[in-house]
Amino acid sequence: MNATSPVGALLLCRAEPDSVRPVAHLLRERMLLAPAGDGWSVLVPEGMPWRDGGEGDQPVDSVVGGWATALAVGSIWPVLALWWDGARAGYTLASGFRRPVGYVWLADGTPAGEEEAMHTFAARLGLDPVLGIQRLETLTRPDPDADARTRLRDLLAALTRIGLILPAGLDPGEPADRLRASADSRAGTERIAWAGWRDAVKIELDAVENSRLGPWLRGPKARALATAQLAAGVPLVTWGIGRRRGGWAFAGALLIVHGALGLAYDRIRADGR
Repeated sequence: MNATSPVGALLLCRAEPDSVRPVAHLLRERMLLAPAGDGWSVLVPEGMPWRDGGEGDQPVDSVVGGWATALAVGSIWPVLALWWDGARAGYTLASGFRRPVGYVWLADGTPAGEEEAMHTFAARLGLDPVLGIQRLETLTRPDPDADARTRLRDLLAALTRIGLILPAGLDPGEPADRLRASADSRAGTERIAWAGWRDAVKIELDAVENSRLGPWLRGPKARALATAQLAAGVPLVTWGIGRRRGGWAFAGALLIVHGALGLAYDRIRADGR
């Protein structure tokens, strides 16, 4: 990399695309989503807000670091943002509400971060505490033959041990338009675009219904559960009132409310398809 190197970024999510999709919509940014190995997905920005004024004059690391933090807070899986420009390259790892951790290399590959960050990085991603950390520690030492782009590639190579495999053409250091074209040409890639809060909520509900909880939220099992709650709640309320047992009456009322809401949700979702 040098002063004329392009600016670009990738977002790597440790989750399948079906899990990433609903959360990515909430970023309100146009992106391409594709599988990236076993249990990983990659998001490729379609725009360049760090250069076209979409987020002012913020540098690329600030923009994608913010995206990674937003994705991680809204999910249960970590997000790794890779970024590069003419002067530097690096990463930001966000995981839940914990403080993000990152590392930076200068264009010629000179380490410009704290070694402890690599240890935190390895621990949060579940890398081998010996072999994984040893490999990452080499990225914190001077190497005249490794520029910033090589450093990022070596970082990704270490993550292949936990299933990450970037699709061909999505190489760190490539121009954003080339990354976008490579992702767009692959089978299985889909576009993520903000379509308003109503569609965002619908996408989130679809994701939940397609999870393990789905059968208990909508469908025959959900209706059976709701009906059982109503059937148990009505006599419990009657018994509690008759015996002046407020706690039991309240519990019965909760069952009635849950049952009624369950049936209503199932009907509304069925009518809204």
